[in-house]
Amino acid sequence: MHRYVQLARMKRASHRLAFTSAESVTAIAMDACYEAPDAFARAFRQRFGQSPSSFRKSPAWGPWLLAFGPLDTARSKRMPRTFTPDDVVIRDVAPTPVAILQHRGDPALLGATLQRFIAWREAAGLHPDTNPTFNIWRSERRPALPSDYSIDLCVGTEKPIDGAGGEVVPGVIPGGRCAVLRVVGDTGNLEPAALYLYRDWLPASGEELRDFPIYCQRLSLFPQVPEHAAVAELFLPLT
Repeated sequence: MHRYVQLARMKRASHRLAFTSAESVTAIAMDACYEAPDAFARAFRQRFGQSPSSFRKSPAWGPWLLAFGPLDTARSKRMPRTFTPDDVVIRDVAPTPVAILQHRGDPALLGATLQRFIAWREAAGLHPDTNPTFNIWRSERRPALPSDYSIDLCVGTEKPIDGAGGEVVPGVIPGGRCAVLRVVGDTGNLEPAALYLYRDWLPASGEELRDFPIYCQRLSLFPQVPEHAAVAELFLPLT
């Protein structure tokens, strides 16, 4: 249990290093319950092969993913996700204009794409508290070939986006009927919720899919909140 708690604290600390710039390494170390920055630095280097400051500048995502494999395995065994039809509501959703940064390729490189997305939205003044965050899955979470992995990182905005020559392009999440499933905690892995909607809820519902992929809105974001407090809603578009 102690190792599990340590891993969870270190995961949040590493996310704050990689995806936030306002917090100091010392503040992040203290919040992770280390008595001194040098103790945090030693533990961080031992686990990831980088110092906290080096990770903040240029994270090595491969060792990072390997380090948290035991945490994800333990979580899935200790806290398996279960859903029921009562957890799903059908909602009429309004169209949402968004700015999109596409990630195409190995999911192990998604962290670098997330860094660019967060940096762009900060520069554009599109804060998560005022402009909603969405992910649109264009592929399975674990496709047969990692190169086939595909996801759109989106922020809701009505500002004009000049997509000419840039990574960020304008788009719209279309309105319409959607089956909506809210997930609280560990929203980094929404696969169990998505599989429930596709494999269990949809065949029993009598509903039919619309020609738009499943997507989510992240209502409270890790690492701004601890993983157990993160909230996301999955949207399955229906005819």
